[in-house]
Amino acid sequence: MKTEQNRIIALAGIFQAAYLTDQIACTGTADPAAMHASIYSLFQIDAESVGAVYEGVENIQIGLQQLEQEMVAINLQGSEITRYVLTLMHLEQKLSKNAGMLKQITDAINLATHRLDHFPMLHSNIIALLADSYASTISTLQPRIMVNGEPEYLQNTDNANKIRTLLLAGIRSTMLWRQCGGSRLKLLFSRRKTIRQAKELLDNLQCNTQKADTL
Repeated sequence: MKTEQNRIIALAGIFQAAYLTDQIACTGTADPAAMHASIYSLFQIDAESVGAVYEGVENIQIGLQQLEQEMVAINLQGSEITRYVLTLMHLEQKLSKNAGMLKQITDAINLATHRLDHFPMLHSNIIALLADSYASTISTLQPRIMVNGEPEYLQNTDNANKIRTLLLAGIRSTMLWRQCGGSRLKLLFSRRKTIRQAKELLDNLQCNTQKADTL
């Protein structure tokens, strides 16, 4: 698992969850396919590859784009999306040391898995269950993620649940990133390499899309 490409894929998963969180907070909506991929990752325990955690690398294209843009533009400081990403990394470290809290989250995901027999993945029932799990566990850790956006969207219950669920998905991607050998220190010192790898993955995805269109 500990390859540069796998680390970039998992890192893109974190950026995608953070970007979608920001989109819902600021606009009240987000790309449904990207949301599906991020939330899908919560249910993948024994995936055959890192890309399969998101049901294919093509499903984290938004995350790859955000990763490249954020790393190029602000050097890991300043934007809301990057702030969310860095805070998720910090919280995941704390969560990894709390066995009781990890079990709570696992139990909630298992319950949600059973409900998938009756509801689609983005159904409000599934989202609310996962959001409640986040609220009763990760949300109690410090520092709490303070999501900024428009009050009319943040105060909407469905949007709040989507945001919490996406942040939980961000934690899952952070765990995967660390399993692939990721660390904040390594990220800081390999920024150019990270940008280059993200761009290569994006170029490959675009090339595959063009080939598919010509068939």
